[in-house]
Amino acid sequence: MVEKPLKDLSQRTKEFALRIIRVYSSLPTTTLAQVLGKQLLRSGTSVGAHYREASRARSDAEFISKLGGGHQELEESIYWMELMVESNLIRHELLTDLMKEANELSDIFTTCKKKHSKENEFEISHKAQFCKKSHHE
Repeated sequence: MVEKPLKDLSQRTKEFALRIIRVYSSLPTTTLAQVLGKQLLRSGTSVGAHYREASRARSDAEFISKLGGGHQELEESIYWMELMVESNLIRHELLTDLMKEANELSDIFTTCKKKHSKENEFEISHKAQFCKKSHHE
């Protein structure tokens, strides 16, 4: 049951990257467009890579770290898209759905990190309680 959501999110982050690539490809060749576009291209396409790395993590710490990296890239992507709109490089309507998707993915990554951290805190706390009981008996 855990594998299906991972696959779905893996596909969703790949589709996000492909949409970012299409935005970059449609930008004018001005210096401003290329500089901001390359920043967006770099951050937007690395989200899925971070997620894949997280799904193959060898430890809880590595999972949280990789997911955190993907979350940072999402926030950065949102920032670059905001700059593109606010500098009148691209019309807001053209990025509305992509920005919505970036915000939704960001929320999902945040929830995953929090849930995973809470599960680990419970597990550590539970183990600590078990050790205390075993030690005192």
